[in-house]
Amino acid sequence: MTNKELAVVINIDGGARGNPGPAGAGVVIKTADDGTVIFEGGFFLGKATNNVAEYHGLLEGLAAADKLQADAVEVLSDSELMVRQMNGQYRVKNAGLKPLYDRACRLKGKFSNFTISHVRREENKAADKLVNQAINLKGNVEDAVETG
Repeated sequence: MTNKELAVVINIDGGARGNPGPAGAGVVIKTADDGTVIFEGGFFLGKATNNVAEYHGLLEGLAAADKLQADAVEVLSDSELMVRQMNGQYRVKNAGLKPLYDRACRLKGKFSNFTISHVRREENKAADKLVNQAINLKGNVEDAVETG
C-alpha cells in the first residue's frame, strides 16, 4: 500500500482545567485497515477553553495526517459541539473558534475522503490520556511513531 492510499482513523481530544485554564490536545492516529498506531502526540496549549483545545486536537491531527500523506481520514472526537460544527449542523458563533474552524476546513480539504464522528468519552481514552500528560508536563508529549 502506498501512502497515497493511506486511510487513517484519528482519535482527538482537548481539555482545559478550568474554562479557560491550562489546556492540552491529544491525537492518536491509527491505520484504518489494521489499527496500527502510527502517530501519538499530546500538545500543551497554555491557557485556553475546552472548545479551543478540542479544535487544536483536530488541527494537530489533520496536520499530522497530512504529513503522513494520508488520503482518507476518519476523525473521532468526544466533542459533540465541534463534530456538529464541522459537519455543518451547527454554526460557529464564537469569535475565538471561527479562525480554528476555518483552518480545520482548509486542512480537511487536503484529503480525498474526510469524515468526523462523535464518540463517547470512554472510546477516546488514549487521546484523553495524552491531553492530561501534556497539561501535567506543561509541554508537548510526542511518542510519535512515524512511518515512511
